Amino acid sequence: MTKIRRFDNFQHTFSFTSHTDQFALFPDRFLEGDLGKIYAAVPWNGLVSTFGLKDAPKGPTSIFGPQGKIALMFLKYYAGCSDKRLVEQLNGNIDYQFFCGIHLGNDRLTNYKLVSEIRCELAKKLNIEKLQQTLFDSWREHMNDHHSIVMDATCYESELRYPTNEKLLWESVDWSYRQLRAICKVVGTKTPRTKYLKWKRRNISYSKMRRKTKSKRKGLGRSLLLLLAKIDGELDKSEKNHGLQMPNKYHRRRSTIKKIYEQQHQIFHTGEKPEGRIVSIGKDYLRPIVRGKEIKPVEFGAKVNKYQIDGISFIEHLDFNAFHEGNRFQNTIFNAQRLTRTKTRLAGADAIYATNKNRRFATQYKIGTDFKRKGRAGKHEKQRRQMAAMIQKERATRLEGSFGKEKEHYHLKKIKARTKATETLWIFFGIHTANTLEIGRRMASARQKAA
Repeated sequence: MTKIRRFDNFQHTFSFTSHTDQFALFPDRFLEGDLGKIYAAVPWNGLVSTFGLKDAPKGPTSIFGPQGKIALMFLKYYAGCSDKRLVEQLNGNIDYQFFCGIHLGNDRLTNYKLVSEIRCELAKKLNIEKLQQTLFDSWREHMNDHHSIVMDATCYESELRYPTNEKLLWESVDWSYRQLRAICKVVGTKTPRTKYLKWKRRNISYSKMRRKTKSKRKGLGRSLLLLLAKIDGELDKSEKNHGLQMPNKYHRRRSTIKKIYEQQHQIFHTGEKPEGRIVSIGKDYLRPIVRGKEIKPVEFGAKVNKYQIDGISFIEHLDFNAFHEGNRFQNTIFNAQRLTRTKTRLAGADAIYATNKNRRFATQYKIGTDFKRKGRAGKHEKQRRQMAAMIQKERATRLEGSFGKEKEHYHLKKIKARTKATETLWIFFGIHTANTLEIGRRMASARQKAA
């Protein structure tokens, strides 16, 4: 091994490529690290083909090739940093450059929005079922017990301020008023008179209150509803009188705010919770997910039903609306069998999946489960209990542990994507970055044993 020396002891300028013989050893050294194990585990050609990525035949060549774009997504969730920080790391880390298939040399990347552009491009072409089939086909020989699965659901939360009716109404009022002022400035008319500034001051005072009483909430809510209706009416008049051609993004936001007004009006006057309740004007696809946890009873994000095969996680169902995971038991079995092309013999799940319908299904297809027995014990009760204990241990350790690992170490604790498609892509790559590292370690262990 070459002795490590400090640069200030012998020179002030240096080159990474001065020693050709040492640089030739770099790929082997790269594969020894965790990032190299991910690189070895990813079926690059299969993913590029499934995404349908190609270099543009005309125009300037992209900095990242088709494989490099996918590699950049894996790298983001491995590094667990923002887009800007990722580009900064990429400029100075030769391992990151090798992973993405580029060599910057003396150049530097300055446009950190490039990461977001690639994420949006891949999000449009995302097909979770086909991509997971590609990954499993590549990893099949490194996974055992294809006939055994465990399943559970979790919520991957979005980056979102905790929504209240007053916050949502004020954000709608603020956005609508700014649009009204911009339109009046363009057409050269005076901004209609409203009580926006008055209620802006009162909203600030309300937000600073430590104890927000019911009378204060009710007064502010009634006033914001009236103010939003007035500003919305003025916007309708301006669009009609001046024949303005507004972008689609503007019309989508206006439609969202109109729906928020209807829902908040219903809540304020009747107290009934509307179906499909909107909690954010920027992310109108999010819904409250009631999880029933003691610390966090309600979460806001995508609910994902996952199943695991030999410690490797796969997405069975992803939805931003709440759903009952117990109803996904049969679909999970069928999806696992379609993925592995193997009949499922053992299935582990918690008590919420143990419905009579699922019990009859498991009995009909001779699938062993860890569901608590109903009725008297059978002939082989001791063996059944031993099998159920093993399944429960697998689910409680590896599957439940994977939720925390992905959220804490693979950038899924608070998802900062801004659209539904990119948030789905964010979750997909976060889960499978954890999978690729696990598979890469198994591959490295197998090579060591073979040697």
